[in-house]
Amino acid sequence: MTQRIVVDPVTRIEGHLRVECDVGDGKVTKAWASGTMWRGIELILQGKDPRDAWVFAQRICGVCTTVHAITSVRAVENALKMEIPLNAQYIRNLIQGAHNVHDHIVHFYHLSALDFVDITSALKADPAATAKLAQSLSDWSLNTTGEFATAQKKLQAFINSGQLGIFGSGYWGHPAMKLSHEANLMAATHYLQALDVQRKMNKVVAILGSKTPHIQNMAVGGVTNPINLDSQSTLTLEKLTYIKTLIDEVGDFITKVYIPDVAAIGAFYADWTKIGRGIVNYLSIPDMPLDTKGTKFALPAGFIENGDIVKGFTPIKDFHDPYFEKGVKESVKHSWYQGGKGALHPYDGETIPNYSDWQDDGKYSFIKSPTFYDKRAQVGPLANVLGLYASGHQRTQFWVNAVLDSVSGLVGSKIGVDALHSTIGRHAARAVRCVVLHEELSNQWTLLMENIGRGDTMTFNKPVFPKEEVRGFGFHEAPRGMLSHWVVIDKGKIKNYQAVVPTTWNAGPRDEDDRISAYEAALIDTPVAVADQPLEIIRTLHSFDPCLACAVHLTDTENSSTYQVKVV
Repeated sequence: MTQRIVVDPVTRIEGHLRVECDVGDGKVTKAWASGTMWRGIELILQGKDPRDAWVFAQRICGVCTTVHAITSVRAVENALKMEIPLNAQYIRNLIQGAHNVHDHIVHFYHLSALDFVDITSALKADPAATAKLAQSLSDWSLNTTGEFATAQKKLQAFINSGQLGIFGSGYWGHPAMKLSHEANLMAATHYLQALDVQRKMNKVVAILGSKTPHIQNMAVGGVTNPINLDSQSTLTLEKLTYIKTLIDEVGDFITKVYIPDVAAIGAFYADWTKIGRGIVNYLSIPDMPLDTKGTKFALPAGFIENGDIVKGFTPIKDFHDPYFEKGVKESVKHSWYQGGKGALHPYDGETIPNYSDWQDDGKYSFIKSPTFYDKRAQVGPLANVLGLYASGHQRTQFWVNAVLDSVSGLVGSKIGVDALHSTIGRHAARAVRCVVLHEELSNQWTLLMENIGRGDTMTFNKPVFPKEEVRGFGFHEAPRGMLSHWVVIDKGKIKNYQAVVPTTWNAGPRDEDDRISAYEAALIDTPVAVADQPLEIIRTLHSFDPCLACAVHLTDTENSSTYQVKVV
């Protein structure tokens, strides 16, 4: 017997995602992922001054704000073939690195850990035994009996108050929950500690970007941060030193809490290394440029075909690489837009809404369907980590091996790189990316200080717009994966603008050839123990860190919906 399960909306994500699954014999057999809002930013930007595009574009999302600002200015700079001052590159790198580290910590602990952690079980744990467990995993200074006892009392206070807040909608006691009482208390305590840690990374973004969310310091041609070490109204030595202090303070939590927690949960849920594989074509791009032209990068990447990180890897070389530029297309065959022209390159892309009812074999989403050289691809931290690994990035290889070795030691058998092609593998890859980015943050800070020390205080080059039509693209490896913006400029105004975002790649509907997306593919064969409590479906979806506000952007003000799970 086949059942239709509808989860609408999927919660603990940004935006509105509807997922329908056919379930037979306790497993998902078919899946449809639908973005239920319409993003109108592309139309809003037509006719605007290209220098202002980033201000609008970063309003695509309230979570991914820095990434759209950075990618938008890169797109315009690419069209103008501009060079960017080194200081501006380093400042942008620091902002994007801090934002990514912040986002990865928030994703694991506050958006997805509760898919694996049973809060009610944590109330039954022995704090002393929990401390012993945690200390066996790392020497984190707050892995103490007192800390765990205090956290347990906070959790009990939530329960006693009847106002569960962030813990109010979990599937507590679900048969797919496997952690021991003590492991649940350990993870829940680290959840609370992470609230303070992620705030420190956000401070770095706020200091350099003037505010967060929605930074204010971007400009086509660089950044608006004047550098004068003697003036309190500019980027001073005092502020730069404080930024380094904040970066340093977060390091221990990543290496001694986040990494061990992911390894421990990976070991408890080792069966989930065989669930959620889906599409294994991976697309990521190089980032953190080290020169003014965008040709040298601290973090290399590229395209991996069929999961083969040796023979299937093609590097993407720079901000102007024609291999990347020519490879991207978007289809609207199964999206609520006017189409009929086949898959279009973003320079020629159209965003004309044309809503109809849900159709299993027709249109069912406001998200488009991107392809890379006519192949569906997965983007995100897993794609990025595998791209770095295939590129020979030593620190990524070190941390991938360290995490896999840790999990192997806990389960008592060898866990290889292939295990990363999974639901739990995406969490492991995100943790690896977090620690690699944190290490690179310190390096970028040093590069900025050394460049200033050589007497260079430039942060901006003035753009000049030609009268003829020019086209450009910008990309950035955002927390949720490869992000690109595409702009056509004519007579100094925006003629066309398209944003191809990570969740568009992963959550799009079937494409021009009716092939399913990364979300839909990853859900196939996912077990479902309790039909009206589809925790397993949520686990796999959350492993991608969905951001539907980035993929779609305006909503129906006449109707509202609450969290619904339907079994048909």
